[in-house]
Amino acid sequence: MVKAIRVHKNGGPEVLQFEDITLPAPGPGELLIKNRAVGLNFIDTYFRSGLYPAPHFPLVLGNESAGDVLAVGPGVTEFKVGDRVAVVSAHGAYAEERIAPATATVALPEAISYEAAASMMLKGMTAEYLLHRTYKVKQGDTILVHAAAGATGLILCQWGKALGATVIGTVGSKDKAELAKAHGADHVILYRDEDVAARVKEITGGAMCDVVYDGVGKDTFMASLDSLKPFGLLASFGNASGAVEAFNLGILAAKGALYVTRPTLNPHIAKRETMVAMAKNLFDTVASGKVTVPVNATFALKDAADAHRALESRGTTGSTVLLP
Repeated sequence: MVKAIRVHKNGGPEVLQFEDITLPAPGPGELLIKNRAVGLNFIDTYFRSGLYPAPHFPLVLGNESAGDVLAVGPGVTEFKVGDRVAVVSAHGAYAEERIAPATATVALPEAISYEAAASMMLKGMTAEYLLHRTYKVKQGDTILVHAAAGATGLILCQWGKALGATVIGTVGSKDKAELAKAHGADHVILYRDEDVAARVKEITGGAMCDVVYDGVGKDTFMASLDSLKPFGLLASFGNASGAVEAFNLGILAAKGALYVTRPTLNPHIAKRETMVAMAKNLFDTVASGKVTVPVNATFALKDAADAHRALESRGTTGSTVLLP
């Protein structure tokens, strides 16, 4: 028996139940992992609330975690008992122990802490594909990062700056503005008080942005489009404010033949060699000091409901980690 957070029905944070579960022995291609730290992400709230349909009930939430291998299933040759590992895989992370596919697991270098790893497997790998694959950021680009003081936003700001881009971030408060500036943002827009697109135009001297990274969704969609230069790209990678609704494609023509994509991590890590390469790029960048992963809040696993409330209230900055 191990302790886990499960949901038996969709709802608010109160549906998160701390209870005993029994895990099977790892099957072919699987690992049994003792979690040392578990990452908290907005996508967890989507599955809890029902915005994203749960594959089944009861469901152990959580995509990312870091810990130690306790047992290996048949056919696993890449890992052994005792290895430090990090995982990004569909569900199962909110637990003291988890079964995970070896294909969704990477070796964790000693230079990276469990807490940092649990904070970056989803958010950091997301930043990796956004900056290197969705739009390959290069010296001289201007990028706009919404929710720049959030966990993914802070990584995007730092890494974008390291790649030579001018980074503009949007935040909701002056405290968050200072945090974003301390993590690579050249300019910060207070979205509650300022017109985002108008400020982007002012900051860039009318040149606008090459790419907008938008994890907020519905509330920022039009401002994101209005912040792009002709042929610019909007990468709408999250729904923190709700999903973007259907819109007239003619808007993209009218605003300068814009591109819009709705990327997500899973297709990028579907190939083992790509996932390993992405993780190496991420871990090397963090180990070099170019990007730090601030873990600004920790909660005991049993207090996951409180962690969800903090996240959904926009009261968190950086990463939040659950500790089993």
